[in-house]
Amino acid sequence: MPRAHPTRWLSLLLAVPAMAAFAGTHEYRYDTVHSQIVFSIDHNGYSRPFGRLHIARGWLRLDPDDLSHAGTELDIDLAGVDMGDAGWNAAVCGHALLDCAQYREAHFVSRSVERTDSSHGVLHGTLTLHGVSRPLAIPFRLNRVARTLYGLHTVAGFSATASLDRTDFGITAFPDSIGHRVSVWMELEAIRDDHAPTSASTTKGSP
Repeated sequence: MPRAHPTRWLSLLLAVPAMAAFAGTHEYRYDTVHSQIVFSIDHNGYSRPFGRLHIARGWLRLDPDDLSHAGTELDIDLAGVDMGDAGWNAAVCGHALLDCAQYREAHFVSRSVERTDSSHGVLHGTLTLHGVSRPLAIPFRLNRVARTLYGLHTVAGFSATASLDRTDFGITAFPDSIGHRVSVWMELEAIRDDHAPTSASTTKGSP
């Protein structure tokens, strides 16, 4: 029986710690710099302009080999909404729409995950927006779990979409000029942190 070349054994030995690093369930905290939420809504039939939101804080529990046990909780900064114009930002944040003075953040907490294949699933949870809580299903794709280029962190990356009716959350102003249906796209990164709080509320005030 031919003997394995020494360099092959070395490669196998080096691969073991790398594989072990991604095995099992771990906690992650959202990278608020590299995570963004983009939404679009009809403007009186003329166009569907885009706005951007950021995650304020949150955690993720993930086993890349078994998405069915994943879970997450996060807060979304509504007061930082970016429509590309200061006046427009103020209007969207005003009392008639998001009412950011009273509801500065939206909150999402997952309840279950419907796994569709090794990298896709549907996250089922509850979104609290404008003081109203409603169920929300979020189809997602797990893009990658790996160490960063310089080995500083282990990062999990996701792409996700959602759709909601703003009137379900009591945001009913301007029905003749602003559509009801809101389309949402999410590009999310989370950094492995086994000391991450498993409740978004416990991280408030953190940098």
